Amino acid sequence: MVKAGIITFLGTNCEYDTKRALEFLGWEAEFIWQNDKITKNYDVIFLPGGFSYGDYISSGRLAKLTPAVKSLPVGKSLIVGICNGFQILCEAGLLSGALTHNENLRFISKVCELEFFNERLNIPIAHHQGNYTGLGSEEVILKYTHNENGSDDNIAGIYDRKNRIIGMMPHPERAVFDELGLTDGRKIFEFIKNEI
Repeated sequence: MVKAGIITFLGTNCEYDTKRALEFLGWEAEFIWQNDKITKNYDVIFLPGGFSYGDYISSGRLAKLTPAVKSLPVGKSLIVGICNGFQILCEAGLLSGALTHNENLRFISKVCELEFFNERLNIPIAHHQGNYTGLGSEEVILKYTHNENGSDDNIAGIYDRKNRIIGMMPHPERAVFDELGLTDGRKIFEFIKNEI
């Protein structure tokens, strides 16, 4: 069974969605508070979406200073940042580049079409600072089929295979359950499971 940790920050709002999705998929999941150092062994650690510290100063800039982020077991556990989690990983220098204000300067909340390897997926996005720029050596694993926010080369998600860190703006945890009318998020979690 996959053992997952989910870091929660002041302002996180997708932790329960993430936990519910993981448990639906048969994973074991528990929360990790932002002020706690990570001492347990996890197969994967999620930094979920939301507005850590109210996005004061800039998205993720304060969350990167927490004991949980500073103690991430880079290279050991697979680390996955979703939306605000992606922003935190970039702010912490664990992924290259930066996520800046959307090109239209508006909050975007919609289901969008994405390219995921050789597939097209429909997964929700919800962000104000999702305009990605500055790709380093990471592999691009998700692209918008229609550039939603101004990101370089339509980038929606990247993967540092060497350090085992994934960052993505789309919310796969919101596309798992039949009753929501979207299930393509399951394919993202299946990919994550195969990378553990």
